[in-house]
Amino acid sequence: MFVLAELSGPMMVGLLVLLLVIIIVLFVVFQFLNLWIQAFVSGVRISFIDLIGMRLRKLPVSIIVNSRIQASRAGLDISQREMESHVLAGGDVQRVISAMIAANKASIDLSWKTGTAIDLAGRDILDAVQTSVNPKVIDVPSAAMNRATIDGVAQDGIQLKVKARVTVRTSIQRLVGGATEETIIARVGEGIVSAIGGAADYKDVLEHPDHISKAVLAKGLDANTAFEILSIDIADVDVGDNIGAKLQAERAESDKRRFQAEAEQRRAMAVAQEQENIAKQAENRAAVVLAEAEVPRAIADAFRAGHLGVMDYYKLRNVQADTSMREAIAKPAEGSKQGTAV
Repeated sequence: MFVLAELSGPMMVGLLVLLLVIIIVLFVVFQFLNLWIQAFVSGVRISFIDLIGMRLRKLPVSIIVNSRIQASRAGLDISQREMESHVLAGGDVQRVISAMIAANKASIDLSWKTGTAIDLAGRDILDAVQTSVNPKVIDVPSAAMNRATIDGVAQDGIQLKVKARVTVRTSIQRLVGGATEETIIARVGEGIVSAIGGAADYKDVLEHPDHISKAVLAKGLDANTAFEILSIDIADVDVGDNIGAKLQAERAESDKRRFQAEAEQRRAMAVAQEQENIAKQAENRAAVVLAEAEVPRAIADAFRAGHLGVMDYYKLRNVQADTSMREAIAKPAEGSKQGTAV
């Protein structure tokens, strides 16, 4: 206490600053001491300056250190700068390292550049490597399609309902930019429908369902996808409806309605023609009545002009009476009509 009292003001300030620096250094050392010891024991050389620099750059120090230890133990030569760059880009460095270790153990060629590109593309690189080692089975149709079977119609008109299972293996080199499982499911479904449609008889498909898988595999449906199709197995084939008969029945019903419409059109035209003829007949009768009305006038004019005498007029009346009598004789009586009908 007496020594501190004898110190001057500047010396006191300097001593306090030195003490503060020592406290900060000890705090930093104790903060990163566990990670440094862990890296040192694992054979990875990381200085305190590197640890402090990663903390200042707001990087996950423990994740990077553990990833370097993991990579070093697996014999992978990946620098700290590469890991930091991948973390700053938004990638999951620990998952990439785990995937590269799994690929190395399985003798799969996976470089750091390819692994980080797949990870930054949003694909699960570790799952891709695991699928490359252990093939994956995809159901066709999938549960997301909201249907139980893939339906096709053979050439004889019989519908077949098919369930298939596709065994695929991830192709690491085609994972970036390659189509996903949905494309595989769609292509396999299309191939199944095409194969069924090419069968002459539905019984051939029931007897040899492997013809469907062979026809689908022959089309190379895994082109431009992230997977390699290993096999296509037909799990189930059921007989559906007779689509051909239904289509023929619907076509016949449609033809029936069309013929009925055409017949109704012809009937309407005939009715219209009949009404038109009746109108013409009435018109002609009116013309006859008008013409008959002119006869007395013409006779009167003939009398006045001296072209018709009294005897000529009587002869004309006799002829008219004789004609009326003949017409009356020619017409059957009402009673005779009723008797004949009875």
